[in-house]
Amino acid sequence: MKPTTLTLGAIAALCLSACTTATAPSGKLATLDGQQPLVIAHRGASGYLPEETLEAYARAIELGADYIEMDLISTKDGVLITRHDPNLAISTDVATRPEFASRKKTIQVDGETQTGWFSNDFTLEEIKRLGAISTDAERPQQFNGRYKVPTFQEVVDLAKAKSKETGRTIGIYPETKNPTYFRDLGLPLEDKLIATLDAAGWNNRGAPVFVQSFEPGSLKYMKSKGLKTKTVQLIDGDGIDMKTGAMTYAVPVDRPYEWTKAGDRRNFDVMVTPAGLAEIKTYADGIGPWKRYIVTIKGTIGPDGKPVDVNRDGKINDADATSAAPTQLVEDAHKAGLFVHPFTFRNESRRLASDYKGDGANEYIAFYRLGVDGVFTDFTDTALAARGTWLRETGK
Repeated sequence: MKPTTLTLGAIAALCLSACTTATAPSGKLATLDGQQPLVIAHRGASGYLPEETLEAYARAIELGADYIEMDLISTKDGVLITRHDPNLAISTDVATRPEFASRKKTIQVDGETQTGWFSNDFTLEEIKRLGAISTDAERPQQFNGRYKVPTFQEVVDLAKAKSKETGRTIGIYPETKNPTYFRDLGLPLEDKLIATLDAAGWNNRGAPVFVQSFEPGSLKYMKSKGLKTKTVQLIDGDGIDMKTGAMTYAVPVDRPYEWTKAGDRRNFDVMVTPAGLAEIKTYADGIGPWKRYIVTIKGTIGPDGKPVDVNRDGKINDADATSAAPTQLVEDAHKAGLFVHPFTFRNESRRLASDYKGDGANEYIAFYRLGVDGVFTDFTDTALAARGTWLRETGK
């Protein structure tokens, strides 16, 4: 697919409250290190192919991604694989496999009741029989079932091979997914992640690796066990109150699950305060916040007190809202010495505030102007094209 580009006229017409350009006194870009923001392929080229497959990662690399991002979960036999959820029903065709029908069950995952088939009940050999599927019904479905679930090792090998093939360094961005869940099952993720990086020669400060987690304890444990790469504290939320623009919180994305287990009732929002950022700096190098912590949205509220379906498509979503003025999070994080990689940027109009005019490139440019250090994206090509447009705008 061709990358999205903006004309000079479109740039001139782009007048968003969230787009105030951040500048650095030295004349460098306003990122923490003064370098251009990274384009991080969220689960690979997941806007085009079934996510977290070798094919999706290869496609993202072909499109030009700086880093490929993956979620790590465990099989029954303790192998790290790349899936976003322990529940395989979400991203594989396991429901169509009669030989596994008896393994369907209902359990709690990080406090949420889920029904499906779970990775910890399957060996790697059994996982390899499954086909990956798109997790978004509005994205291409013709590739469903064609690609297999890779191991973390296979993705590391791909990144190294593609780096050699292309002559540019392809970085990896692994996440310990549901680490408390797997630890409680006797299948901890962290030591295996470190061992894989050690074997790859990538457990060092200069390695093209960011290790991320929503759970501070996972990051702290890995640091105590000798992880030397850059680390990232992820910061989540459930949704946005369309009337106020305030963050809402609900299980399982209200707080790190380890906090819930410990009886700590604070939500993720404590992490974005100056005190929270200072605490994160003691064990991590950066933050990966949901982008709404940086630029939230507000809808039009009708006489009945409910959001109005502004575009009259029968649904209430981001397209019925407008961007609010940006918060100080990027500036505050940089003051604390933390880089900022917000998630997740997508092209679908239903996921874009109305002031972006249905063009995802406009949203990237708004965030680049605020000084973010990287973006998690399902559409690498759009993020790169927008970065190029923005760099020309800055004269870089």
